[in-house]
Amino acid sequence: MGSLTDFTERTIEYTKLLSDFKQLLKANGLKFTIQREVILEMLYNSDEHLTPEGLHHLIQEKHPDLNTGIATVYRTLSLLEDSAMVTSLSFGAQGKKYELGAKDHHDHIICTECGSISEFVDEEIELKQKKIAEKLGFLMQEHSMQIYGICKECQNKIKK
Repeated sequence: MGSLTDFTERTIEYTKLLSDFKQLLKANGLKFTIQREVILEMLYNSDEHLTPEGLHHLIQEKHPDLNTGIATVYRTLSLLEDSAMVTSLSFGAQGKKYELGAKDHHDHIICTECGSISEFVDEEIELKQKKIAEKLGFLMQEHSMQIYGICKECQNKIKK
């Protein structure tokens, strides 16, 4: 069996990310503001997958003097997702959770009870996906794997 590893490694320096973000804003006719920079910075420094509301709460907690509205968070996340600087996982009625796209490829395992998300890389799975694509004559450009289930903590709560 392949080695399974947790994954939290960033592949881009913050200064490069910030520069790309400024160019993105300019290309879309938007101003660079401290609120937008803080949104990017919070995503960069977070190892969690954040909802817009969770990100907004985090900003209010860390920067109480900064007036950042929830609408600014939503608009900025939408812009970042459209440009592939962030990616999202959709949870139906629970909405989307976002993560910075500046990481090497990884997959997700998601608890359907508590919503926790873990990242992992398994080289055997990666190889198998490439072989399947080749066998079907498909040129794979990217892929996403999400495994849904119940984490150990939630299983223990259910048993009690």
